[in-house]
Amino acid sequence: MTSAAHPFSVVARGLRFPEGPVAMADGSVVLTEMFGGCLTRVHPDGTTSKVADIDGGANGLAVGPDGAFYLCNNGNAFTPVENGDLLYPGPFDPDRYIGGRIQRVDPVTGEVRDLYTRGEHVELRAPNDIVFDAAGGFWFTDHGIRHGRVSDRTGIWYATIDGTRIDEMIFPVDSPNGIGLSPDGSRLYWAETSTGRIWERDLAAPGAPDPGSGPRVLCGLPGHQLLDSLAVDGDGNVCVATLVNGCITVVSPSGDIVAQHPTGDRITTNICFGGPDHSTAYVTASSTGTLLAMRWPGKGLRLHWQ
Repeated sequence: MTSAAHPFSVVARGLRFPEGPVAMADGSVVLTEMFGGCLTRVHPDGTTSKVADIDGGANGLAVGPDGAFYLCNNGNAFTPVENGDLLYPGPFDPDRYIGGRIQRVDPVTGEVRDLYTRGEHVELRAPNDIVFDAAGGFWFTDHGIRHGRVSDRTGIWYATIDGTRIDEMIFPVDSPNGIGLSPDGSRLYWAETSTGRIWERDLAAPGAPDPGSGPRVLCGLPGHQLLDSLAVDGDGNVCVATLVNGCITVVSPSGDIVAQHPTGDRITTNICFGGPDHSTAYVTASSTGTLLAMRWPGKGLRLHWQ
């Protein structure tokens, strides 16, 4: 495993717990501000503009086949806690909670519409991260809520943008967070925050786990390292934002930890790839409110519908 000195440059500052970065064709990055109550566009020169106001906790974000943004809203599952210049997610406050939901956001008008608030048998608790497949459907994680001595058992969901299908496909899962697909779409990956594990599941078709094989642990990080959101690069590596250690951990398709890229922020939450050849990694360093960038040492990967 390699671990370099801080390799990132700062693209933007002053963000209120940024998450869910999406690299756009014009060179900007659209991201969520979980404690700012909005979607924000970070322009190439570092200036920012508001895309939409969001009621609740804006978390993971992706572009769908219709060009709209699809948002995981955790419903205010966390309370903002400020410590000097740093901002952290604090305990669950039931008085602030509005319920988890998947939302569609119009990129031009900023109109926000609830797409799903529940499945057939259960309400969404705190949707966290999202990824689209080539068929135009999307996988997302429901991180759940931890409150006092109680912790949700949640799952991995698949849904379509027309509002007709939402299915919990994998259950139970412990604090699922980041989610991604292998470059050929044959394998699904997700990260569990509290266990520090990356899991994988073979897919038989879009939205359909292979019935002949179950979930497998791809990698478990040693020590006290917690996992947040992730992206898969062009070499098939799972690149996962790593809490406490404050880095991007790169895990090969065979499960080896091949690199850790430190960010200088213990609450490093997400990563995406952009730029003309998708070889720039954009990373949200959330407690310091910054968007970071680095030249990725391997191949980047263009997401479906990006």
